[in-house]
Amino acid sequence: MFIAIAVFLVSYLFIITEKINRTAIALLGGTVILITGTLTQEEAIHYIDWNTLGLLLGMMIIVDLTKHSGLFEYLALKAVHLTRANPIALLIVLGLITAFLSAILDNVTTVLLIVPVALTITRALNISPYPFLINQILMSNIGGTATLIGDPPNIMIGSQTHLGFIDFLINLSPVVLVILIVTSTIFYFLFRKSFAVDDKLKQNLLALDPKDKITDYLLLKKSLIIIALTILGFSLHQLFHLESATVALFMAMVFLAISGKDIEHVLLGVEWPTIFFFLGLFIMVGALEETGVIHKIAVWGLELTKGNVYLTGVFILWVSAIASAFIDNIPFVATMIPLIKTMGNLAAFSPEVMESFWWSLALGACLGGNGTIIGASANVIVAGIAEKEGYPISYGRYFVYGFPLMLLSIIISMVYLTLFYFM
Repeated sequence: MFIAIAVFLVSYLFIITEKINRTAIALLGGTVILITGTLTQEEAIHYIDWNTLGLLLGMMIIVDLTKHSGLFEYLALKAVHLTRANPIALLIVLGLITAFLSAILDNVTTVLLIVPVALTITRALNISPYPFLINQILMSNIGGTATLIGDPPNIMIGSQTHLGFIDFLINLSPVVLVILIVTSTIFYFLFRKSFAVDDKLKQNLLALDPKDKITDYLLLKKSLIIIALTILGFSLHQLFHLESATVALFMAMVFLAISGKDIEHVLLGVEWPTIFFFLGLFIMVGALEETGVIHKIAVWGLELTKGNVYLTGVFILWVSAIASAFIDNIPFVATMIPLIKTMGNLAAFSPEVMESFWWSLALGACLGGNGTIIGASANVIVAGIAEKEGYPISYGRYFVYGFPLMLLSIIISMVYLTLFYFM
């Protein structure tokens, strides 16, 4: 138990400080667990969530192939034409596009594709990119909260609880829609008078034809068909008793076969560091579960809330939100899932009550990631792109907008959960 706690806490500390690559730390922590005999190799394999890894891998392949068609650049330039290059309208529309793509693809991939395009647009209009960058972060995490595949914490929750794509969509999209509207409205009033753009610059941008951004029409058609079939598969996977990873991997392999693209090149586009980060993380959390650490924390949590369903749900929501604001929400959720399961078993909560706890965890972890610039993977990626392009986002600059809006989204979530799940 001591080794499991020490390895996890030390690894967590390095992940938070980002002094060493987080994938290297997670894999080192996982192998230390094996070397010390805290888990055997067979036990470690048992604790790895292969469904999460398979779902991530499948979606990464589909998105990597799709981006070669030029679809995402087309959507961004289409937004320019739709708004007539009006900066405040463009800010809102690009944010909504980011939220939508984050829900049907995933938020990390979405910001990798959309943020560089947004920076190009702000340069062309000679306006500050910071409102756009902050908006992209917030909208990617909010949009990703709505579906099973939108944010890594949701993928992990769905895999461990057998809640499906439709379950997430029905239970989380209503509150996400409200939060999107509220956040967009606030951004409109905050920045509506912040941009002054020369009409000539607008006309130069409007002169560009979005269709010119489509580089491969045949691949575009294949991409749209594959994405549509993948979403349909996610909607029906429970009906056919298939895991979500099975659907994603099958459609990814079909796409690979019909895309005409070099397979080695496509596989190089997969975010392998993320896959291996999860692998090491699952082993470390498995050690906490195997040695009884999770059980002890669950007992403490139940003593704190005295087994009251409402207090437990609110406790999960707020602890997840505040913790995810200051530490990466992925390792936090990996720890919370077995903890909530243990709490449910100890208190003999009904399946309906347990489901409400999963929604509390999903909302808290995904939306809580908006609190700081290091709260979620999408945030760190946007900050990295921005710094590389000469627009560093300081912790304080982001915190001023991100943390209050995160708190507001959690308050809205608490009201939603209270009205529809805990009353």
